[in-house]
Amino acid sequence: METVAGIFRSRAQAESAVQNLVSAGVSTEKINLLTPGTTPEEIESTVPTTETEQPGMGSAIGGTVGGAIGIAGGMQIGAAAASLFIPGVGPIFAAGLLGAALLGAGGAATGAVLGGEVENNLADGIPHDELYIYEDALRQGRTVIVVIAEDGTQADAARAIMAQAGAESLDAARESWWVGLRDAEAEHYRGQGGDLAAEEARYRSGFVAALDPATRSKSYDEANEFLRKQYGEECSENAFKCGYERGQAYHRGMVERYKG
Repeated sequence: METVAGIFRSRAQAESAVQNLVSAGVSTEKINLLTPGTTPEEIESTVPTTETEQPGMGSAIGGTVGGAIGIAGGMQIGAAAASLFIPGVGPIFAAGLLGAALLGAGGAATGAVLGGEVENNLADGIPHDELYIYEDALRQGRTVIVVIAEDGTQADAARAIMAQAGAESLDAARESWWVGLRDAEAEHYRGQGGDLAAEEARYRSGFVAALDPATRSKSYDEANEFLRKQYGEECSENAFKCGYERGQAYHRGMVERYKG
C-alpha cells in the first residue's frame, strides 16, 4: 500500500481528478477528499456533535448520516463523510473512509462514524508527519485528495492523473510552505546567535517535528523519547531545539488565528 496526495487550487479540479481516478480503476473506497467550506454554525445545526480530545489519527467521529456522500457531480466516495472544525485549520468537509478521520478532530465534528478497527487498518502506512502540509493547504482554501494505492503501479498512475488535473505534489507544497517561512525564521535564529544558512536542515527538522500529531502538545523534554526514536542524535543539536520551539509557536499561532 502506498499513499499518494495531491493539492488542488479549486474543488472543481479535485472533482475532475476523482472522476478520472475512478475511470482508471481506483476504488472509491481508496479515494479521500478534504476541502474547506463548512462553518461551525453549520456543523452545530446539522446533526448532534461530539467533542474529541486531540487532533491526529485514531478518534471516531460523532454523529451519523445515512448512506454515502455524493460529490463530483453525483459520484460517491466511500461510505463516510464528516464536517469538522479543526483548531489551527478551520472548518472542513472530509469524504472517504479515511478522509473523515485523516485529520482526526480537534473540535466539533458531524458525520459518519468509523469503527476503530477499520480506521486503524486504513491508517496503517499513512505518514502522520505530512499532516501539517494538508492543514496548510486547507487554510489556503485548497482541496486535498489522498489516494491509498494498492501498489506502486497504481500509485504512479494516480500521481499522473492528479498532476494532469492540476494537482501540486506534496513535495512541492512542502517546499513552498517552508520558503514562505524561511526569511522570518532566519531572522529569528540570527537574533539568537545562529546562522540558518549553515544549520537549516537541523532547524527545519526541529520545526517540522513540533508539528507532528505526537508532539504538538508536548514540550521538547516531554517529547524527547519520541524525538530520539525519530531523529536520533540530531534532536540534541541546538538548531533542532530552536526549530522545535519555533514550530510549537507557529502551531499555537495557527490555533489562535483559526480558532473560529
